Amino acid sequence: MKSMDLTILCAVLVAAVASPAGAQATRYNVKPMDFDLWCTEQAHLAYDRCDKRLPEDLQKFEAYRAVVERYEIPYLQEKDDQLRFNRDIMHNDPIDNPPQTDTSKPSTSDGKSP
Repeated sequence: MKSMDLTILCAVLVAAVASPAGAQATRYNVKPMDFDLWCTEQAHLAYDRCDKRLPEDLQKFEAYRAVVERYEIPYLQEKDDQLRFNRDIMHNDPIDNPPQTDTSKPSTSDGKSP
């Protein structure tokens, strides 16, 4: 009974640790890679060879995908940080962009518009 409880606890901990990484990846628009597109566009192999899906081609594709995925999330995070900095710091300056007030309609002494 203790081993089953321990197994369940370990499974819950593993799921808890793994879930932030999965949530982080879904926050960014990460497109899944396609072997057929990689084979023809990146590796420049013939269509017939791509259809065969040879083991060495699959290994090269997996290695390429691992490299791209390792750099894609940090790249998207940096891009997001730059956009946030640009929006919050550079274009949200209260001196250059004062708050807008409605001064187009003058009010009379009784508080009503003429």
